[in-house]
Amino acid sequence: MRLDVVTIFPEYLEPLNVSLVGKARASGRLDVQVHDLRDWTYDRHNTVDDTPYGGGPGMVMKTEPWGEALDEVLADGYEAGAHSPVLVVPTPSGRPFTQELAVELSECPWLVFTPARYEGIDRRVTEEYATRMRVVEVSIGDYVLAGGEAAVLVITEAVARLLPGVLGNAASHQDDSFAPGAMANLLEGPVYTKPPEWRGRGIPDVLLSGHHGRIARWRRDEALRRTAASRPDLIERCEASAFDKKDREMLSILGWSPEPGGRFWRRPEAVEE
Repeated sequence: MRLDVVTIFPEYLEPLNVSLVGKARASGRLDVQVHDLRDWTYDRHNTVDDTPYGGGPGMVMKTEPWGEALDEVLADGYEAGAHSPVLVVPTPSGRPFTQELAVELSECPWLVFTPARYEGIDRRVTEEYATRMRVVEVSIGDYVLAGGEAAVLVITEAVARLLPGVLGNAASHQDDSFAPGAMANLLEGPVYTKPPEWRGRGIPDVLLSGHHGRIARWRRDEALRRTAASRPDLIERCEASAFDKKDREMLSILGWSPEPGGRFWRRPEAVEE
């Protein structure tokens, strides 16, 4: 996979050289190119922004630097053999970034990121490149950052770990919270490692039992327990077929009941607790 990032803060992307993403780059599984937007400015102040039409606070990133930068980045990519680029635009007004979208993007051969600063990029830039390629506007959460570089780091790590050969255990991501195709989209439960006792705290006996069936059931129950406490909306969205008999028993213990359509809802007294 090729990944291009155009930014006014290339140094912000240094974490792409470490951990799994760094290893993916070193092994050649991920080709990351970071470009300084100011290389496409021509005044002595390297200006990339201007005041907004219609007034209002803040500044807007200009069309000219972005247009020239993207034209050159795309031309260089095509010349290097890349194809089918997807323009990824981090923005609070974009599509929520989910594991499903991470999987979708991991199947693309070439991603081009445009992390903005100030009040964002002149809308005409997105409209122009939407006529040439697929554009995905993405939000990593309902909050506002100073710029889109942090979103690039989040999206890149989520996508890179799905690429073949990046994780040491190819099946690791299949058990992740929010992994597509799971029996139900639940949060992962707690995990433990050696030593068996630390500061007077042990680990659940079932994990030492060697009984794989009981261990799997315990993990499933803990996932239900954590999801019910932290993300009840995930349970509410699940189809009835996502839960087996033992799941339903645990949900009942946790204060959930099935509705006529089969989905579960949290009883009022459970909410109060």
